[in-house]
Amino acid sequence: MDAEAIVFALSGAMEIKHIEHFKELLEAETQRPILLDLKDVTLVGREAVKFLALLEAEGVGIVNCPDYVRTWIEAENRSERS
Repeated sequence: MDAEAIVFALSGAMEIKHIEHFKELLEAETQRPILLDLKDVTLVGREAVKFLALLEAEGVGIVNCPDYVRTWIEAENRSERS
């Protein structure tokens, strides 16, 4: 992990209702790289996966990503390119 990065450790369910608040938090951090630690995420909705795929495409790092979420993000990226 980048020692200079700000790390957001997410836990529990990540759904569409959380995205707007999370966007505000990310927009407030403009000086350092951002990493999302998904180690304790248990449930992810489709809109949240789309949001994670977008963030990753914009340079936000995602670490400790559950395999099913990583697979879903990659599927979203493929569908966006099609």
